[in-house]
Amino acid sequence: MLVEIIENFGAKIIKIIESVGRIMIFFLTGTANIFVLPFQFAKIIDHTWFIGTKSMFVIALTGFFTGMVLGLQGYYSLLKYGSEAALGSAVAMTLIRELGPVFTAIMITARAGSAMAAEIGVMRISEQIDALKTMHISPVRFLFTPRIIASIISFPLLTALFNIFGLLGGFVSGSLMLGINKYVYMDTVISSVSVNDITGGFYKASVFAVVVTTICCYQGFYTHLFKEFGARGVSLSTTNAVVQSCIFIFISDYIITFFLV
Repeated sequence: MLVEIIENFGAKIIKIIESVGRIMIFFLTGTANIFVLPFQFAKIIDHTWFIGTKSMFVIALTGFFTGMVLGLQGYYSLLKYGSEAALGSAVAMTLIRELGPVFTAIMITARAGSAMAAEIGVMRISEQIDALKTMHISPVRFLFTPRIIASIISFPLLTALFNIFGLLGGFVSGSLMLGINKYVYMDTVISSVSVNDITGGFYKASVFAVVVTTICCYQGFYTHLFKEFGARGVSLSTTNAVVQSCIFIFISDYIITFFLV
């Protein structure tokens, strides 16, 4: 009985080590191919359109209502201490430092990351990836490299869009609805935000881009390793991609914040 428990534990540890090694090789192969000619400009533009442009509406909408909630909650919290004039500063710092990059990454994961995993997973089970290998085309370079470049371009820009609409939502909630002077609100926003706060948010967005794209593409690429094959395997890989991406977004957010503070 004890031997069986040890064997099962050892098998799980070996499986984890294999997965870590596999994803590291996948990531390093894909990033190394960024510098290999010819550049895949057409595919990069296509993926930037899908990941970035088509996510603008949901990011703007999420940012706006996040800002409105922050404005509403922040107003009544600051009102207890007679500091409601600092609402603009509170909304701006919360959005730009934390909620902007994190919420943007989660929304892109839900919309585009799941699609990446599902699309590549379907290509795996339909043997299209094997066909690429047969034609001496690197599947990792063809499927992963353009997506990671497009994500690194899109994530910071969408984060900026989220922040803008979040500040607008806070303005609508705090100034237009609750009566805080609009000039005071904007003045506290401008005076409280520094360049380091903005660049720190963009650093986080870039890291999240790498994390989300790597995990989602990896899960789709290795769909065939799941016990369930076919449509069931694709559904499992897509679910794992979204869940793991969200978990690692929060983990990497803490690590980056620890070093930036």
